Amino acid sequence: MEEGIKNRIILILVILCVILLISNISSCSNYLKQKSAREKEMFSRLDLEEKTSKFSAQLADLDKKLKEKDRQLEEEKAAQEATKKALVQEQLLNETLKEEFQKVTKLKDALEEDLKDALTGKSKQKK
Repeated sequence: MEEGIKNRIILILVILCVILLISNISSCSNYLKQKSAREKEMFSRLDLEEKTSKFSAQLADLDKKLKEKDRQLEEEKAAQEATKKALVQEQLLNETLKEEFQKVTKLKDALEEDLKDALTGKSKQKK
């Protein structure tokens, strides 16, 4: 009977060893899965961080370009305002010159009439 008890104890120990071996293999398998998942997560985080960094750089560059365009727009507006003022002054000058030209033309016409009258008056006096 002692041999039967020894066999039972050996059988129980073998079963326990097999259970522990399976448990150990399962634990290692779970560790490898978790390690793989952590690595994937780390790579995805690094990738996202890199993309965020590039996006931030592009955003800063676009912001800089936008500010430059705004500055150019303000310069163009100022130049346009100056041109408008110059145009208004030119129009006023043109109007004044037109009025002066009309006055001179009327005066010339009046002088021509006076000259004709004077010439016709002299020619009538000579006849």
